[in-house]
Amino acid sequence: MKKWLKGLSVVGLAASLLVGAASSSTVAAQGEFDGEKVTVGIVSGPAEDVWQVVVDKAAADGIEVELILFNDYVQPNIALADGSIDLNAFQHVAFLENWNEANEEDLSPVGFTFVSPMGAYSEKLTSFDELEDGATIAIPNDPTNGGRAILGLEIAGLIEVDDEAGYLPTLDDITDNPKNLEFQELDAAQLPIILPDVAAAFINLNFATDAGLSLTEDTIFVDADHPEELSEAYRNVIVAKGDNVDNPLYLQIAAYYQTVEVAQALYDTTNNGDKPAWENAPVIGEDGVVEE
Repeated sequence: MKKWLKGLSVVGLAASLLVGAASSSTVAAQGEFDGEKVTVGIVSGPAEDVWQVVVDKAAADGIEVELILFNDYVQPNIALADGSIDLNAFQHVAFLENWNEANEEDLSPVGFTFVSPMGAYSEKLTSFDELEDGATIAIPNDPTNGGRAILGLEIAGLIEVDDEAGYLPTLDDITDNPKNLEFQELDAAQLPIILPDVAAAFINLNFATDAGLSLTEDTIFVDADHPEELSEAYRNVIVAKGDNVDNPLYLQIAAYYQTVEVAQALYDTTNNGDKPAWENAPVIGEDGVVEE
């Protein structure tokens, strides 16, 4: 990892972020932020219901949180960088770092949110064992989600990837492809549409859920089922401009997010797909009840 992640593990980053978020949680009760407003950019879909919990919590303390909806993974960072919004929450660490480098920006996380599994969905297969030679697999065309899909294919045993590529491999980093698979790279939001025309597609959970696909019933592979092989760089974060990472109001928004009510909303809206990723986050069991 580079820039603000250089020399710091994701776990260490989590600890440093969450200390700030937790310490701000009592400030709002004292009325310091009464009358303040924060705009948060999110991608439409399940995140709307989850963030409504934050909106309601903030409103109880006199803070107005306005959710700005986007339909892709490009505009939320552009809007944050140009000051159109105060925060965004749609991306994982790897995506953010890659975007910063490509755009010479310094957007930075103020708190962790969740880990979202990426699944391979298919209308033709019940298992990757059924893949025919030369079959086509669709993957996201952005570097980080595309890279994650490529690593997922490696975890599934279908290809081998050059270890030097780290968590951002490209198709050029594939060193062995015994089934001669073909790959189609598309915008992440378009992948559910192409599903009938390919053997399988790796689809981000929010777009899959929005398209009516089930993580448990429609997938033939889920990378989060192999946590020992999944990079911690895929934790999602709440993000601010670099000079606002210590803003007490923004840390307060992160504190509202990192609560049991939000953990429950994640469970409910994603059918136990997204998992809370902040320190000491509650665990929601398969029965939908917080585990003690």
